[in-house]
Amino acid sequence: MGMFDSFDISASGLTAQRLRMDLISENIANVNTTRTASGGPYRRKLAVFEAKNGDFDKVFQERLDSVSPGKGVRVTKIIEDQSPLKLVYNPNHPDANAQGYVEMPNVNIVTEMVDMISATRAYEANVASIRATKEMFAKAMEIGR
Repeated sequence: MGMFDSFDISASGLTAQRLRMDLISENIANVNTTRTASGGPYRRKLAVFEAKNGDFDKVFQERLDSVSPGKGVRVTKIIEDQSPLKLVYNPNHPDANAQGYVEMPNVNIVTEMVDMISATRAYEANVASIRATKEMFAKAMEIGR
């Protein structure tokens, strides 16, 4: 493990959590969007995370060969939540069907707020890790004087 590997790992976590926060913000902004460019209402978007190490056999062999802490996290894809859309009765809405119901996005504000708190805590944990590493390096430099 190199001197700056812990910074790289924490930076990958910061980048991934930042993208997650952007998706949560987009979901909240489109909570009432009933018409998108692809047609139909907006669907909630989610980030899928994956360890940067690759497949299991490769990681397992690396662990056996050396003490490798991993290489961080990355977002492999962004998926749309396929949970059912909400039907709201509003016959005056321009997108209402013949019965007067409007298909609304499958975004739940409470769920988004919980996800936002989770992403914020993960982001703060990565920042704390960077600070701890920085302090450790500073102490090591003091010993060398």
